[in-house]
Amino acid sequence: MTYSSVVVLYFLSFFTQAQNTIPEVEALLSKMTIEEKIGQLNLVTPGGGIATGSVVSSNVEEKIKAGQVGGLFGIATPERIKKAQDFAVNKTRLGIPLIFGSDIIHGYKTTFPIPLGLAASWDMELLKRTAQIAALEATADGINWNFSPMVDISRDPRWGRTAEGAGEDPYLGSAIAKAMVMGYQGDDLTAENTMMACVKHMALYGASEAGRDYNSVDMSKIRMYNDYFPPYKAAIDAGVGSVMTSFNDIDGIPASGNKWLLTDLLRNQWNFKGFVVSDYTSVNEMIAHGLGDLQAVSALALNAGLDMDMVGEGFLTTLKKSYDEGKVSEAQITNACRRILEAKYKLGLFDDPYRYIDQKRPAKDILRPEHRKIAREAATKSFVLLKKHNNTLPLKKDANIALIGDLANDKTNMLGTWAPTGDFKLSIPILEGFKNVAPNAKISYAKGANITNDSIMAKNVNVFGTTVVLDKRSPEELLAEAVAVAKKADVVVAVVGEAKEMSGESSSKTKIQIPDSQKQLIRALVATGKPVVLVLMSGRPLVIEEEMGLPVSILQVWFPGVEAGNAIADVIFGNYNPAGKLTATWPVNVGQIPIYHSIKNTGRPQPTETFLKFKSSYLDAPNAPLLPFGYGLSYTDFEYTDLKVSKTEIAQNEALSLSVTLKNTGNYDGEEVVQLYLRDVVRSITPPNRVLKGFKKVFLKKGETKTVTLDLKAEDLKFYNANLEFVAEPGDFEVFVGTNSNATQKASFTLK
Repeated sequence: MTYSSVVVLYFLSFFTQAQNTIPEVEALLSKMTIEEKIGQLNLVTPGGGIATGSVVSSNVEEKIKAGQVGGLFGIATPERIKKAQDFAVNKTRLGIPLIFGSDIIHGYKTTFPIPLGLAASWDMELLKRTAQIAALEATADGINWNFSPMVDISRDPRWGRTAEGAGEDPYLGSAIAKAMVMGYQGDDLTAENTMMACVKHMALYGASEAGRDYNSVDMSKIRMYNDYFPPYKAAIDAGVGSVMTSFNDIDGIPASGNKWLLTDLLRNQWNFKGFVVSDYTSVNEMIAHGLGDLQAVSALALNAGLDMDMVGEGFLTTLKKSYDEGKVSEAQITNACRRILEAKYKLGLFDDPYRYIDQKRPAKDILRPEHRKIAREAATKSFVLLKKHNNTLPLKKDANIALIGDLANDKTNMLGTWAPTGDFKLSIPILEGFKNVAPNAKISYAKGANITNDSIMAKNVNVFGTTVVLDKRSPEELLAEAVAVAKKADVVVAVVGEAKEMSGESSSKTKIQIPDSQKQLIRALVATGKPVVLVLMSGRPLVIEEEMGLPVSILQVWFPGVEAGNAIADVIFGNYNPAGKLTATWPVNVGQIPIYHSIKNTGRPQPTETFLKFKSSYLDAPNAPLLPFGYGLSYTDFEYTDLKVSKTEIAQNEALSLSVTLKNTGNYDGEEVVQLYLRDVVRSITPPNRVLKGFKKVFLKKGETKTVTLDLKAEDLKFYNANLEFVAEPGDFEVFVGTNSNATQKASFTLK
């Protein structure tokens, strides 16, 4: 983008802001002191014990009464939130209501699968529905602002927060971002069952170096615009009310103080009208980044375009001094305050500060039976069948089953990471789910192994409560018991994988395999000669080359949520035919990372998987992943034929449709996610080998054939060129349609 166009965008943004002000907000701003405006920029969370018995600690109470708090997070229930709102409305000079936020990442009390699992459903209506239920339940408890969705693109599964996002692809990630924002916010933010969403983390957080949380990011603008920015922009275009900054730096400047990111891009280029909040103490953390003391970094953040400071209180304690010294202006403080007040206005809080406080709603709207039913459906649709062996699955409902594994009779891990509002005690363990779905089956249980035998790892993952328990029995005793149970069964189902806090925030790992304790268990169970099914739990792609080579079936179930056991049993016993597809590539080994489907050719591409000297390849591993993006099997089989394009030549801004014949050639009814990939053969900057540009979920009865139509919009041919112009360049294109990113049905067309 040229300098002149940035200047034009700046003045257009300024003019538009002047035209779109809210009279009630402007009237309030005219009455506010500079200290009161700064107070609105402060977001806090109560901590420690509540000595006075009120909803918040005495220190936070005093700040609310002094007009020094704009919002609270970390509290819930109508009673507690009403007490806090009373302080703001009745004890301050202007009676400005608080906004109440929370991290509602994959459901409120009704906990759905982790976001990476939900994404594997490729079902936008389902994802939207889960967000609607989360909003209904959270607002019933008085919360009106949600720190979700997280839309960071992640191509490094060592990064623990891969679990919180939609995977590696900007097209799919954009569709999911839009669905989640629309689900949370609906058509009317003042409605009692909707809440303001907050897209995060702006920006590039999923590309932290070495997959280590909070680490640096170094990336070209072309990659930012083409690969990492689209989901954030999709959320902005969907009308998201707020944006949260990330912890990492961008071009050497941390996101919370990056003016190019928060003002030039977010507001001037993307025309974002909502407010921007920091992540937890990320303003203060710019001190450790090396950008100055608290006063300096707080002024840097405000000048960059940050509106609200989460927890750190640098704005509260230093902005007045910076204003007095001319380091920040009153206009900048007023603009930040205006955006926060406008958010409260849009939520209807000025009309009724107690709009979201109704003591009758929790019993009526939280954990409804139909919510649990949808949680069960969402979980079944998130599962991905990674391998099927000898038609072991689905199991008969009267089978003699050995159910093995620490995770097989466990409630604490079923909700997965970042479920702070959920209650693990309400979750259905797998053993219970098996008995519910197959009451005539003979089921024998044995633990078999600890999730890990590593006491240091167990200590590290038990920070938020005990999710890994080291059994008093020796590993040898646990293993012997499991083998004995397996030998008496017709089939073995082993539930293996990660504990919930082995992924998530601050849970980066250099070894992303199944823990050694469980790998030994798997080998011993296979050695019995019994048919073995692995039910695999994780919050990230794992390295499972060994397990894929064993004579086992493998069902990836992520962390399924409150209905975990019932949903897993539904799929294991054939009530539902799995149709999930991976949204992140699974590597052969950690050395292949980063690995993703939309790679580019080098000048020396490897033509086959056979090693060739002086080609871009490894001496000790293939280039290809273990499991490609979009991969997922079914109990049935699907055949693709006869791909056609509606035109072989199209004009600029003209759409194109494609059709393919899909046949269910197996013995079960089932769903298939038909995927469309595009390759720009020649363009002004090096193109990826292929990029996802369409998908459709289709149900076919066994033996049924359907013609599936997919559309390519004019926008789908565009990319950001070297000048960061969004263009479609004339030339030849190839399209691929199939069951994953290695789709082989191919057609071509030309853009004039």
